[in-house]
Amino acid sequence: MPGQGETEEDHEQQKSKKPADTAFKQQRLPAWQPIITANTALPVFLIIGLTFIPIGIVLVITSERVLEHDIDYTDTNCMSTTAANTTCAQALENANYTGQTCTCRINFALDKSFDGDVYFYYGLINYYQNHRRYVRSRDDNQLLGKEGAAASECQPFQKNSTGSGKDYAPCGAIANSKFNDTLSLLYGSENVSVTNVGIAWSTDKAVKFKNPDNASNYFTSTHDKPPNWKVTAWELDESTSENNGYQNEDFIVWMRTAAMPTFRKLYRKLLRNSTFQNGLPKGDYTLVVTYNYPVTSFAGRKQFIISTTSWMGGKNPFLGWSYIAVGIVCMITFVVFFILHKTWKIQNRPPM
Repeated sequence: MPGQGETEEDHEQQKSKKPADTAFKQQRLPAWQPIITANTALPVFLIIGLTFIPIGIVLVITSERVLEHDIDYTDTNCMSTTAANTTCAQALENANYTGQTCTCRINFALDKSFDGDVYFYYGLINYYQNHRRYVRSRDDNQLLGKEGAAASECQPFQKNSTGSGKDYAPCGAIANSKFNDTLSLLYGSENVSVTNVGIAWSTDKAVKFKNPDNASNYFTSTHDKPPNWKVTAWELDESTSENNGYQNEDFIVWMRTAAMPTFRKLYRKLLRNSTFQNGLPKGDYTLVVTYNYPVTSFAGRKQFIISTTSWMGGKNPFLGWSYIAVGIVCMITFVVFFILHKTWKIQNRPPM
């Protein structure tokens, strides 16, 4: 029955708010709380230390077996006779980035053979692909080949507002800033055979990037190429139409934005045939760069990286040393607290 001054409605509302009289809702379930003592904590520190240190040693040794050779080609001199004694970066700056290219060559030697599968990367330093507005500047529906106007997130690279008025394909700042240096390798006078197939994540190519129907007309007629691109997306790979448009693997690799300002992205994989059946032999090489991508305006650097891999991936000593550091800290903690515990027990031992 409702109390004095309480309506039937108020009474029912209060009644409905009361939890049911069950063990769960009334918090009468049995509970267990671990009591941490020296006898339970010390073995944990010992086990972690004895486990992590060997794992870290294995990871460090595995990482050291991965071979890498890095070349910073940012300030390489231009080969053009009209730009003698000028770096390619300066040549692009002097041309006001109007599409002029610069070719440079860098001679280097590999002291060891890079056996097995060999991967070629380009690296960028001081390049913030993780900037919030930059990361958002894309249209995922467009990249899936869906019809419709480009998303407003692509601004200011949504459409060619000063020219044809057509949408850019692809739109957005990420696509517009796609890395476009051309890198090739010579072993003596022989071209090193590489492939650009299989460099993107298979899930990205199968799920996130699809070409629209009638792709050739879509990219060349109904849409414009991004302002910084020299060719349309349908002309990115002249060797095959299957690696063009939104499914071009160089493009897919670039669109997966990096989390840190210093990063590398897979550029090519070695084709293991003839001279390179077992990998890259040691000897003299020449890196030939068609220098298109400006980075000096934001104090950036560009690298070309040659690397082998192991069962744990590329060279990554940090992971192994992290395991070792955690293991050592746990072992030191175990020893210190073990001594303190034993000392306390001796001092508090009852007299005989």
